[in-house]
Amino acid sequence: MAPTQASMCPPLRTLNDSLSHRRRYMKHNFPINYTIRVHQKEVFKLSNISRMRLRVKGLDELVLQRLWFQVNQGVLKKIIRVMPERHPSRPYTAELERRFRDAEGVFVQSQPAEVFQQELPESIQNIWDCLTEEPDRVPESSWQFASPKSLLDNFLRTMHCLFRECFPTGTCNRTTAASHWRTGMNKP
Repeated sequence: MAPTQASMCPPLRTLNDSLSHRRRYMKHNFPINYTIRVHQKEVFKLSNISRMRLRVKGLDELVLQRLWFQVNQGVLKKIIRVMPERHPSRPYTAELERRFRDAEGVFVQSQPAEVFQQELPESIQNIWDCLTEEPDRVPESSWQFASPKSLLDNFLRTMHCLFRECFPTGTCNRTTAASHWRTGMNKP
């Protein structure tokens, strides 16, 4: 497992601070049970990470981090796309996307170019291909509905898991993580 570059921590912590407001902006400003249509692979949970680590022998942490950036880039775009210009959560989400892009820029700069040129394991490449496929060409069975808040909850949990060095209380254990999130024990 490759350690997270120290330069990644400040932008990720800033992103973490922004995500602490997701309940107010993603739950209270949307109708009850509001969902958006996303690709199944965009519902990226701790269980997905655990499953990939078990199935792909010698899976490099950098590959999972690259996938995390790819998945959540699409998630943020979809959330913004469904919001009208004057929606009360739009400025928050646009700022969140800006901070995400800043973190992604630091990630790209902190890695050698070869990292982005190496071939991905087949199962990861399949996910990547699904995420970059034209929406019109995606089979109907590959779509599902998720609330904006649940997508950002997954965004935050997986960020804490994949960039553990930046979040001392972060965890990849699904049951422990869920109980910490409910009780608020993961607050910095």
